[in-house]
Amino acid sequence: MTPDPLTMTFAALADPTRRAILARLSSGEASVTEIGEPFAMSLPAISRHLKVLERAGLIERGREAQWRPCRLTAAPLKDVAGWIDGYRQFWEHSFDRLDDYLKELQGKDKTPDGKH
Repeated sequence: MTPDPLTMTFAALADPTRRAILARLSSGEASVTEIGEPFAMSLPAISRHLKVLERAGLIERGREAQWRPCRLTAAPLKDVAGWIDGYRQFWEHSFDRLDDYLKELQGKDKTPDGKH
């Protein structure tokens, strides 16, 4: 069974190295060597991370003569943001209800002259 795209995206984002690679690619395309420079790992290890990102649809690999640039593909991140946004709305609504409840409690604590 093939995981759905959202699951693949979250799995790719679960690793801090892959998140750092995406952050690097957000400033422009780069080669595998350029991507691997800040990491204390081999280029084959970087390539494995890139394959995970590519399978998740988060990056594309090109071919320009001898240079093989990688570039960010942000569409799957938009899907993640949309999924998370539903929960953000849930929490905002919950906090609004809590705020209303606290205001109601504060109103009950006041004496008729408006003092606590």
